[in-house]
Amino acid sequence: MTLKMDTFLNAYQKALDDGEAAIFVGAGLSMPAGFVGWKELLREIANDLDLNIDEETDLIAIAQYHVNQTGGRDGINRKLMHEYTKDAAPNDNHHLLATLPVQTVWTTNYDHLLEDAFRYRRKRVDRKVAPQDLARSLPKRDVVLYKMHGDIDRPDEAVLTKGDYERYDDSRKLFSVQLRADLISKTFVFLGFSFTDPNIGYILARVRNLIGENRRGHYWITRDAGAEKDPSPTEIRRQKHRIADLKTYGVQTILVQKYSEITEMLAELNRRVLRKNVLISGSADTFSPYAEERARTLLRDLGKTLIEADYNVVTGMGMNVGDAIAMGSIEAVYRRDGAHLDERTILRPFPQAAGSPEERAKLWTRYRRDLVQRARSAIFVFGNKRNDTGDIVEADGMREEFELAKASGLYPIPIGATGHVAKKLSDEVLKGLDDYFGKHAASVKPHLEALANGEADNSMILKAVVAILRTVTPS
Repeated sequence: MTLKMDTFLNAYQKALDDGEAAIFVGAGLSMPAGFVGWKELLREIANDLDLNIDEETDLIAIAQYHVNQTGGRDGINRKLMHEYTKDAAPNDNHHLLATLPVQTVWTTNYDHLLEDAFRYRRKRVDRKVAPQDLARSLPKRDVVLYKMHGDIDRPDEAVLTKGDYERYDDSRKLFSVQLRADLISKTFVFLGFSFTDPNIGYILARVRNLIGENRRGHYWITRDAGAEKDPSPTEIRRQKHRIADLKTYGVQTILVQKYSEITEMLAELNRRVLRKNVLISGSADTFSPYAEERARTLLRDLGKTLIEADYNVVTGMGMNVGDAIAMGSIEAVYRRDGAHLDERTILRPFPQAAGSPEERAKLWTRYRRDLVQRARSAIFVFGNKRNDTGDIVEADGMREEFELAKASGLYPIPIGATGHVAKKLSDEVLKGLDDYFGKHAASVKPHLEALANGEADNSMILKAVVAILRTVTPS
């Protein structure tokens, strides 16, 4: 009996929200980026042994036979270096994983794709490659990456042969101990992993023996063997038995028909994680058509209302907008017991020290994209600036943030009554409601119209904003 995708998404979303989620990544995630799986890695070696790799299931034994025959592992080391030092880049799945708020990641892979994806997201990665690495912690780390089978930088230490596995609890026992602890305290999802690794089976058995029926549940996402182009009856039966066996260890299986469903699943998890994050985009050299006092009150109350309604505030601190938003947000956070400012707000002023105008524009685009990627909805207010001749003009930066938000699938919530770019965005969104809000279009229309109404007071505007967010935000 396998699990439905929606059931998994709901359960793992809760683990992500609670900070108790972990990920285990196998070779299947790296193969689309150009790296080989174990079978292809050992194909040439199997040929040298007069064996057909496609008929073999005990691949670590093949590696051991090669070592036995040659008297060393130099050939395997060279093969590893050849296959895993290719110029490959992280794929969509790596980037989606790196975006999730997961602080614990395990892998049996030797490549650097996970590290590259995390660093691209500007996350500090604490790599654990050798046992002694577990005794040290990288300051201000964002994620711990346990490479339990080693790393391509040290091919001679990579776990690959039968002998390596037999000596694992002597040479790398700390990894087994740490993984056992994480399996007890965190909810894992296994991706690109076949569960043929004897280490994992042994560790899962130890957890089952220690915890019994009180063990934490985990999830395995894998392709349905029956969905292959020419499905093998043997593989279908083998998968059925593996699914039943894993269930005894607390691991439930979710079958997908296409590998693209894994990408869709990761994207959905990211949407759910960001569902409470609201970007506020705006700038105002003038608050017209509002009086300044009313405008600042609205902005301050907007920040406060979002926090009180259990949303998180993301803003680039636009001119004359960000300070009021921040004031209201901070006030609301500190009025709530147990709330932490860094968990409820992302308040990031745009960097001003840059080189040429062209360099600054590129930097700001990257900065805006980073902010947009941290939110699920986006509120747009005012949107004007003073140009070099002293005239009030539209804020092109706010327009760029709207386009980035649109490309990323954020729900746009322009407060058209504030005028300027916000008014133009309001007109565009109302004309294309189905494109922007899909199934929610009819429900949000009256609230967006209220936000465009110049007669609406601050209270009506705040109620309309919250009503839209409640409509598009899953529970």
